[in-house]
Amino acid sequence: MSDGRLYEGFLPGRHGIDAYGNGGFRFGQMSHRGSILMLPSGIQAWDVTEPSGIDGRSLAPVLAERESIELLLVGTGLDIVFLPDALRQRLKAAGIGLDAMQTGAAARTYNILMAENRKVAAALIAVP
Repeated sequence: MSDGRLYEGFLPGRHGIDAYGNGGFRFGQMSHRGSILMLPSGIQAWDVTEPSGIDGRSLAPVLAERESIELLLVGTGLDIVFLPDALRQRLKAAGIGLDAMQTGAAARTYNILMAENRKVAAALIAVP
């Protein structure tokens, strides 16, 4: 088990989520406190702590990998929060579908879609 941090903020490769809660996630035989982005290139720390922080800037890494992503799952914490239409349109223009849900549901859905080798990414806000 690691010290709870992503190596230099990034873990290469695709990994399933083994557990979530207590302010973080377990994956790839390590744990991380805080929110994460799960991209085709790997997992990285994400500085978003609440849904209001989800915007074009915070999702720039997702847009940078748009050719490898067909669907972005957004875990908005303990509650479902609808994301602004402008953000939805920006992702749609990049060819990325968006589905926002509670973080737990997003983590479980990500695991299923990743196991099916789908072009999926996840932006997950850590929950207590």
